[in-house]
Amino acid sequence: MQSLLADVRGRAFPSPRSAAAPAPPGGGHRPEIDGLRAVAVLLVAAYHIWFGRVSGGVDVFLLVSGFLITGSLVRSVERSGGVGAAAFLGRLCARLMPAAALVLAAVLAATALLLPEDRWRDTLSETVAAAAYHLNWHLALDSVDYLSRSGAVSPLQHFWSLSVQGQFYPLWLVLIAVAAWAARRAGRTVRTGAAVAVAAVFAASLAYSVHMTRTDQPWAYFDTGARLWELALGGLLFLALPRIALPRALRVVLGWLGLAALVSCGLLLQVSTQFPGYIALWPTLAAAAVIAAGTSGSRWGADRLLTLRPLRYLGSLSYALYLWHWPVLVFYLHATDRTLASWRGGLAVLAVSLLLAAATTPLADRVVAFAKRRPEGRPAPEGRPTSMEGGDPRDPGAPPRRRLPGPARSAAVGLAFLLPVVLAAGGWSVRMDAEKRAREALASDPEVYPGAAALADGAAVPAAPVYPPPSEAADDIPATYADGCNQTTFDAEVITCEYGSDDPERTIALVGGSHSAHWFPALEEIAAEHDWRIVNIVKGACLFTDAPQTYKGDPYTSCAEWNRGVMDELEALRPDAVFTTGTTTSIDTSAGYDGEQVVDGYVDRWRELDAMGVEVVAVRDTPRLGFDAVQCLGEGAPDDCTARADVSLAPDSPLDGADLPDNVSVLDLNDLLCSGGECPSVIGNVLVYWDSSHIGATYMRSMAPELEERLFAATGW
Repeated sequence: MQSLLADVRGRAFPSPRSAAAPAPPGGGHRPEIDGLRAVAVLLVAAYHIWFGRVSGGVDVFLLVSGFLITGSLVRSVERSGGVGAAAFLGRLCARLMPAAALVLAAVLAATALLLPEDRWRDTLSETVAAAAYHLNWHLALDSVDYLSRSGAVSPLQHFWSLSVQGQFYPLWLVLIAVAAWAARRAGRTVRTGAAVAVAAVFAASLAYSVHMTRTDQPWAYFDTGARLWELALGGLLFLALPRIALPRALRVVLGWLGLAALVSCGLLLQVSTQFPGYIALWPTLAAAAVIAAGTSGSRWGADRLLTLRPLRYLGSLSYALYLWHWPVLVFYLHATDRTLASWRGGLAVLAVSLLLAAATTPLADRVVAFAKRRPEGRPAPEGRPTSMEGGDPRDPGAPPRRRLPGPARSAAVGLAFLLPVVLAAGGWSVRMDAEKRAREALASDPEVYPGAAALADGAAVPAAPVYPPPSEAADDIPATYADGCNQTTFDAEVITCEYGSDDPERTIALVGGSHSAHWFPALEEIAAEHDWRIVNIVKGACLFTDAPQTYKGDPYTSCAEWNRGVMDELEALRPDAVFTTGTTTSIDTSAGYDGEQVVDGYVDRWRELDAMGVEVVAVRDTPRLGFDAVQCLGEGAPDDCTARADVSLAPDSPLDGADLPDNVSVLDLNDLLCSGGECPSVIGNVLVYWDSSHIGATYMRSMAPELEERLFAATGW
């Protein structure tokens, strides 16, 4: 992560004017950068372990990477005329991949031993994404998914920044190569061309980052485009340093100011919810100040602290320590059932992570040395070839044996570590898929898996494993989500998708938030039976009302805009009926209400539909558990995963006795979800909830016969 790259690790890149730069005379080594990385990784680990916050240390690593990589590529062009792409990428593979592969392999093993099955599939997909250096996009998609089960923290989440850098390296290689070519064509120096190109990336990325952070911060946090400016800032710093001559006193002040700003960043800013944007200039400029201050030579300089041998050693371990600390912390928190580490437990997490980092870092060094080893370096007997390319020294008559060139050898060595991890994750996924197909065949028997019929008809329930199992619950959602037919919480565009007959007897519009959406599997079953068309018009966490709404405590402006668009769509569509929630349950007071109620604006919407001649089927909202059913079942028995109905449901439906327009028919199917005041997570051997409040598609389909009967009775269809 911190760009521990072969011979460029921790070094500056002197130029003819480097004597004026704040670098030590007579050489290019920058020992204070090792210390800076040590401070950054300690901040990252400490804030994660004890405070559950983000420190801004990762932003320092991004800046340092930009500084070192820009220097490496520019120096390569100045030295040899090219960026040396093969050697550059080969060194990266050999340097970065072995340690990453060890951590990924350890996480896979710990997942199998320590985590419940419902966490396995996510970890497998994240392992492959991390190995392919695109985990940041995987997490970005997850961050904007309203139905994402984000309560369980991934042991690989920290690999997002490695993915950003993995995408940065080839991009920067091309950028510097093109900039050098253009500069030569224009009669300019390589550094001038690089400065123009890097500055353009910095400006464009920063502007994009500010915009995306303001409009969609969770996505921007993982977006490579919104992070590139931090790496570009490091590149600009490298290119500017030879032209900066600062007096020693100013460098002393600058170094301490930068260090103080860096340490205070996580205390004063909510990094995880405000970054990247312009606020990330705080830690990146702080790190830039420390690098610009350089080794001052003063006994009072910050570099005296940063160049202490223990800090420099810790800086050499910073890449491996970053890799190890997060999974060690996640597994510790899971084992102790804590959300934050205790002081003693946190020290243990840090100590274990340091030991693992100290053991892992030499491995990477040995791998690099092995990858760089030249066959010519081994002495050969007189008269025999000195290279394996010329033949086998043990048998002069043997045909020549080919050997991979140095860069390809380095890349192959690095990839050889990752390949077994990817194969293991893939094999595990294949096995889980085979087990899933076997369970699906078993679950097709309604006598073994009656689901809602166990309550509706009192059907006998034989002993059988829960279906779907917790490990597959996240996939047991309406098909509309996979089809991209449900709007996210961030966008306001009205998305409509049609299912069922092209020449329908009846058209039903399913409208509302996710608690409307989870009725889709049952409605789809009924539509297939009666030649209906279902038009899906759903937005996450957005109720079908014009009343002001909030989401996570903030005004839900996109919901209001979406609602206006929905009414326009319904006026044009004129369906036979709108199927929507008639009440709303909640145990989250930040939503503005608690318990069950007919939300303001519901009835007004129904009156508007009455004026259009559209019927309304208002279904009473389903109960909320107050805990994650899947997590509970992964750790205990079904009998332990039951909630009281009155946690979220009113004693009587708020729709009873309400002044409703004539076009409204009311349904209540909560007797198929709760019995005797208790709402279990498993009914008729079928998993009811796939999280804390959303009904699984399998169980919802088992409700279809009863929904059909009650729907026809209520509407007279």
